[in-house]
Amino acid sequence: MTPDRPAASKRQRFKRVRSIICDELEAFKPRLVLALLAMSVMPPYVGNRLRAMLLRFAGVRVGRGTTVWGRIMLAGRGDPAVNLTIGGHCQINGGCGFDLSAPIIIRDNASLGQQVLLITGSHDIGPAGRRAAALKIAPILIGRGAWLCARVVVLPGVTVGDGAIVAAGAVVTRDVPPNTMAGGVPARHIRSLDPDDRP
Repeated sequence: MTPDRPAASKRQRFKRVRSIICDELEAFKPRLVLALLAMSVMPPYVGNRLRAMLLRFAGVRVGRGTTVWGRIMLAGRGDPAVNLTIGGHCQINGGCGFDLSAPIIIRDNASLGQQVLLITGSHDIGPAGRRAAALKIAPILIGRGAWLCARVVVLPGVTVGDGAIVAAGAVVTRDVPPNTMAGGVPARHIRSLDPDDRP
């Protein structure tokens, strides 16, 4: 009986390791890896339309006329690319990060400044031994023509309305109404904007 125990133990370890490897490889998306790798070797402000094409190759829905001006980060469980939709004629600057645990929709003509971070996942507050408790996710919507200035952070479940502006460095914890300017930490209403303004 004793010789069987080590063999059974080895089989259990092998099954556990195999299960871990399968779980990890399930998140590996070769097209996304290739697209992000190709984008990472391109210098900033060069190949902005090519980056949008690479995102399409990876499975991201990207509208016509959209440009990506530098390296970006896509993360999330499963296939994160399917949770990102970018409308037409959007401008995505370098250094932007997209946590795609839940869907992110960026509507037409929206602009994201440098290092904007859109986060769809957070945690409930747990006990002292582990404050980051259960994961909770919620989608993000960026409205038509909205402008998120440099280093804006948008948290889960937020909608930034059509034509809104979020000032640089703001942390957006709740919805921003259409045609308003918000800023600060946490972001608050600064002023209303004329919805009829045309460039």
